[in-house]
Amino acid sequence: MNIVHRFGQFIIPKTNIFCLSPNKIGSIAFVNLRPIVPGHVLVTTQRIVPLVEDLTEEEYLDMWLLVRRVQTILKVAYPKTTAFNIAVQDGKDAGQSIAHVHVHILPRSSMQDGDPFGGEKNDEIYEKLEKWAPTTLLVDEKQQKQNSQNNLNVPNENERIDRTEEMMTNEATRYRQILSDLKKK
Repeated sequence: MNIVHRFGQFIIPKTNIFCLSPNKIGSIAFVNLRPIVPGHVLVTTQRIVPLVEDLTEEEYLDMWLLVRRVQTILKVAYPKTTAFNIAVQDGKDAGQSIAHVHVHILPRSSMQDGDPFGGEKNDEIYEKLEKWAPTTLLVDEKQQKQNSQNNLNVPNENERIDRTEEMMTNEATRYRQILSDLKKK
C-alpha cells in the first residue's frame, strides 16, 4: 500500500520523510524546504487538522513522541547541539502558514559552534519562525498581510531560498541512516 503524506495542500515526497511514527496514527518527520538553521525539520500528523485542539489524544501523543525521537536523531546529526527550539504556531494569527498542525524542531548551539542565532541573538529566531513559510509565495502573502496590518515595510527574506530536491533527499537519507543506527544500539 502506497500512503501519500500531505502537509496541508502539499504532498511530501517519500524521499523527504526520514521518520514515521510506528503507530497506525502515522505522524511523520520530514526535512524543511526553507530551514532557518541547519537541521530545522518538521513533524506533523497524518490527518490534516489546523489546530492542536483538533487532534485526538492519540494523535497528540503520537506527534509529541515523534518530536522527542527526532531530537535524538538531530543530536547525532549535529553533535554540537546543546538545545532545541520546539515551536507550534497554532492558528493563522499565531503565524501558522499551513493549516495543518505541525511542530518546528530547530537544533541549537552557541554562536561559537556556528549557530547564527546563538548568544545575544537567541531571540531573533522567533522573528524568523514568525515569518517562516514553506514557499516563497506564502512568505510574500504573509509579509503583505503583516505590512497591511502593521503599516510596516517588512523586507522579503531573500537570504532564505528554497532548497533543491536533491539537497532535501540527501538530508533525509542521512537522518534515516542515523535512525537505523540508533535502533541497532
